[in-house]
Amino acid sequence: MGKKGTQIPVKEKFEDNIEYLIKELRIGKNFDVIHRPLEYGGRKFAMFLIDGFASANLLLLIMKEIEKRKPEDFADNPIDRLFKTFIPHVEVNTSDDLEEVIAQILAGQTAVVVEGGNQVIMIDSREYPIRSPQEPDIERVVRGPRDGFVETIVFNLALIRRRVRDRSLVMEYVQVGQRSKTDIALVYIDSIVDVDHVKMLRDKLESISVDGISMGEKTIEEFVFGRNYNPYPMVRYTERADTSAVHLMEGHVLIVVDGSPSVMICPSTYWHHLQHAEEYRQKPIIGVFLRWARFIAVLASLFLLPLWYTYASNEQLLSDRWKFIGVKDSGEIGLIWQFLIAEIGIEILRMAAIHTPNALATALGIVSAIIIGDVAVQVGIFTHEVVLYVAVSAIGTFATPSYELSLANRLFRVFFLIMVALLNVPGLAIGITLWIIMLARTKSMNTPYLYPFIPFNPQDFRIMLARTPIPLKNTRARMLNPQDATRQSHK
Repeated sequence: MGKKGTQIPVKEKFEDNIEYLIKELRIGKNFDVIHRPLEYGGRKFAMFLIDGFASANLLLLIMKEIEKRKPEDFADNPIDRLFKTFIPHVEVNTSDDLEEVIAQILAGQTAVVVEGGNQVIMIDSREYPIRSPQEPDIERVVRGPRDGFVETIVFNLALIRRRVRDRSLVMEYVQVGQRSKTDIALVYIDSIVDVDHVKMLRDKLESISVDGISMGEKTIEEFVFGRNYNPYPMVRYTERADTSAVHLMEGHVLIVVDGSPSVMICPSTYWHHLQHAEEYRQKPIIGVFLRWARFIAVLASLFLLPLWYTYASNEQLLSDRWKFIGVKDSGEIGLIWQFLIAEIGIEILRMAAIHTPNALATALGIVSAIIIGDVAVQVGIFTHEVVLYVAVSAIGTFATPSYELSLANRLFRVFFLIMVALLNVPGLAIGITLWIIMLARTKSMNTPYLYPFIPFNPQDFRIMLARTPIPLKNTRARMLNPQDATRQSHK
């Protein structure tokens, strides 16, 4: 139904309904919005549909079936007879609100208006343009499924349903955007999930009042979670159906937005963004190694440059054994400016790589490595040490599983560098302290962002540090407050 106060009831007079739909759908101005007048069994019919969405074969089959009917077949209640008997299709519904009819037509359904009927029949005849499911570029695994989400919500939900065949799996439908009418699904297992989390998200989504969801799931995140001045992501994004299924069975809630191949996992902590499916596709001991290698990469991306800059600026802090860490030749410009230029340069190269055609990617790499890197060192813009440590930090950034988290960490890496430049050694301590305080105060759906580190939970902290063998993982994370905390029972 349309929102309260906006409903337009189906009128008794057939021509009034047709006139309203023709006017509101701009029939005649829109070449892809089709109005098809028909007549069967002595009654007038009219079909309204979007040309690019409708399945012509399905509609032709329905028209042939209705064509067989005699006038007496529509004598009593034409809508009821069509709905229950004469339309050979599964996904059929009715509506008595013309505003809802318009919204569903624009979403791809076919509306059938019948003379003498007090409702409009809605036939889901959609055939969305769709690309084949492919493995996501940023979540690749050596072993594992290759099917990733696409831009069509129905297919994404089917990929999730294929992996979670629990009868308590719920997929709620919400429509957001007064003009865009974007389809959104709230997905959860109602026998596991914390009902307060579901209610919180549902209320937030229903309260969104905007003309359109311009950037899809990212716009939804800004409306639902706010915290626009905090660079850290409040939700985890994934394009993998198996990752989504695992989080559902942990007690998370998914937000699936039509038109986006990314699914939002709610709530999430800092540590959720450091997990990767590859850890669970290998033996547990290998998974532990991969996880810790990733932790080291993330720590390097955050702290390697600020720490080296601190020691390079205060060589008295180093013992004779570690004197090689310092700078042999400081270059023509200050170290802090070298760092800032390098950070901006890497970001420009990243953006250039995104916009560079694949055929020219090799040429871009040669230009970046040889011309910019080598020549910049020779002319004295960069020192060798700066190039080395910036490169290691960049590799740590690219090794971060979550793209959003890597960007936030990069921003704070620059913040730490500036604090060291301004206040020297105390600047690094103050910067890291402020960073930890900010993360400790951050919450995602009332869930502490640093849990289980702050507040500390020994059991969940151990699971976070080391990939636990699945047969030994008997309980779900306490932070999600699951209704069923037991994953498996041993006899």
